Amino acid sequence: MNKQSGIHYLREHREAGSSKPVPAEVTRIRDTVVAGLGDLLQGAFDAVDDSLFELANNARSNNEQNRYFEAMREIRIKRKGVERHFQNTVAQYFSNPPHTGLLQEENLSKQASADTLSLVGNDDLEEQVALNAMITKAKAHFQGPLLQLQTRFTQVYPEATDESPVNPMAPEHLCSAFTEAIQALEIQIRERLILLKQFDRYVVSNLGMLLDEANRILIQAGVIPNFRYHGKAGQQHGASKAQDTGKETSGASGSATQTMAGESGNSSAVFDQIRQMLAHQRANAGIPPRSSDPNVRVVGDSELASLLNSLPLAGARHDQGDLSYGEPVSIDLRQLMQQLLAKADAGDGRKPALNEIDEDLINLVSMLFEFILDDYNLSAPVQVLISRLQIPILKVVIRDKSFFSQATHPARRLLNSLARAGIGWSSSDEKTKDKLYGQIHNIVQRILNEFDGDIALFETLNQEFEQFLERENRKASLVEQRTRESERGRIKSQTAQQTVDNLLKEKVSRYKLPESIHDILMNGWSRVMFLAYLRDDVEHRWNATVKVVDDLIWCLHPHQEDDERDQWVRVVPGLLKALKSGLEEVSYNSSRLDEMMGHLKHELAEAFRTNAAIEARQDSPQEIEEEEIATVHQTAVERQQELEEAAISEYVAQIDSIEIGNWVEFRLVNGANFRCKLSAIIEEADCFVFVNRMGLKVIEKTRIQLAHEMRRGRLTLLEQGALIDRALDAVVGTLRSKTA
Repeated sequence: MNKQSGIHYLREHREAGSSKPVPAEVTRIRDTVVAGLGDLLQGAFDAVDDSLFELANNARSNNEQNRYFEAMREIRIKRKGVERHFQNTVAQYFSNPPHTGLLQEENLSKQASADTLSLVGNDDLEEQVALNAMITKAKAHFQGPLLQLQTRFTQVYPEATDESPVNPMAPEHLCSAFTEAIQALEIQIRERLILLKQFDRYVVSNLGMLLDEANRILIQAGVIPNFRYHGKAGQQHGASKAQDTGKETSGASGSATQTMAGESGNSSAVFDQIRQMLAHQRANAGIPPRSSDPNVRVVGDSELASLLNSLPLAGARHDQGDLSYGEPVSIDLRQLMQQLLAKADAGDGRKPALNEIDEDLINLVSMLFEFILDDYNLSAPVQVLISRLQIPILKVVIRDKSFFSQATHPARRLLNSLARAGIGWSSSDEKTKDKLYGQIHNIVQRILNEFDGDIALFETLNQEFEQFLERENRKASLVEQRTRESERGRIKSQTAQQTVDNLLKEKVSRYKLPESIHDILMNGWSRVMFLAYLRDDVEHRWNATVKVVDDLIWCLHPHQEDDERDQWVRVVPGLLKALKSGLEEVSYNSSRLDEMMGHLKHELAEAFRTNAAIEARQDSPQEIEEEEIATVHQTAVERQQELEEAAISEYVAQIDSIEIGNWVEFRLVNGANFRCKLSAIIEEADCFVFVNRMGLKVIEKTRIQLAHEMRRGRLTLLEQGALIDRALDAVVGTLRSKTA
């Protein structure tokens, strides 16, 4: 492809020294994405090799065969170089992120006139169309996570703005990196299109896993952790339709900013709002300001910190035991502070009291842990462990008053990470053998044993925990990807087999076919149809295999008119050839295939010679009666089904709001429960596949089945927003109801 083709590359003249310092969280994303794309690209190249080999085997001439073998050799020789070029270009995007949409704008500007298009070669135009289709499909398929990621990246990169957002992982940038990388390959347009097709199938179509991981890393870093965005029903990461496209595009960043309660500015605003409501409560209760009351001595920060240091840490006595054993620890912090203040009585007749800010902070910590102890979304072991951190967090809040106003506060980020990481636990069983549980338990133990007021401990623990999670999530993501691909293949095979069986039974059941023909169709040709169904998106042979069945049955009917008999003579040779070719392909009874084809020819010839008809099956009176009963029963079933569908319609809407990566909890009839994550929605079978924390499949259900489970109270959607942000939202709601 030449430079005039309309496919333009970003950063064509990169300079080695032009890279800018990359934030730590972006470095983690870059390393994860580059490695993940490398793995996916290897699968794409393997598929290209297989495709070219198959095309070479089926070539109609030596020249065509040599062309495919030469292309295969060229790709094998330069494959490693292309992979390195692609990965290096993607890595460069994270250092110098191109503005999202730039590639498409350049393409549109170049395609604006017929004069420009006339300069583009047919081959280049074909490639450009394939790329544009790939990009458009990916942006529609992953619209939700792409919007979140673009908003978060735009906040991370200083030079980015809402008017000029960035996203190094945008599909147009990844496709640009790949087209640039394959310029070194000296292959023709057909082989190049095969490359692009497999890149789309193996890399672009599997971006969801990497997009989710990038969003997770940024959320852990405190970058807009509470993005509320619900997808379109039935689509993986799809976006809900806006009333008009322009409004959706221009307002994306603005609406996101309005709903991101975890953003630092919003956190500060929420905290100020809470303090105002608490002050309003004090005013309504007639409590005068502390500084204006001569009978009150306001305790200073240093004295308060000293008092808090005398407190034992909840759970510290369990140095060698299991900190998650038993029920969550409940501490009345308000009463505890009254006891501490009583010890601070100086004997001068003035009552020691807290200033309003410290009192508000202590009340807020108390309400925070009230929410945590009542939060069903937390798994039981994590809930118990976090409950033991009440006094350490109280000490943190008194020493560093930015805990509630800054979403990136180290202690706040750590609590959010612990809660999010442990959401997949179903029970406490076997937790001692769980690496993640051991890591969280160790973090809580270290805080209880080591925290002396230095907030840096939380920063250190947070970094160690994020590194641990990165390793664990990478392994789980790979397992989940294999699980997802395996389930897609299995379910597609089931759908194919069921479709073939139903179609053949419906066609064959009408007539009394000769035994040999019945055997060929049901036991032989059914395999051909099965493979054709699976490969139909590539080979488009499904309709042809169905036509073979229809033609065979038609040829066994009587044909008295001359034009019909002429058509019979024209159809049969091609029919026999198609049957034999298909049966050979599936190796059906290869030792007797010629003999069976001979029987088939005989049956067809007899039908033509004697003008005999295959007999239509006549239903017996008993069969007619059974069919009538079945019809009545079916009508009753249909009425019952209509009532069921009406009853679960509201639950179906809730099921449609579940996005890939969301966690749910199932309750079994015996009272046991388990938590799992939605990994894939397979539209062909209306099937939702759920996996555990390790990426292994645990259950699959249809949309209707899930709605019934929710209606019976056996399915609960788990809220995954940052713990502290959800707690603050709950506190605001509680205070607002009290001040209303």
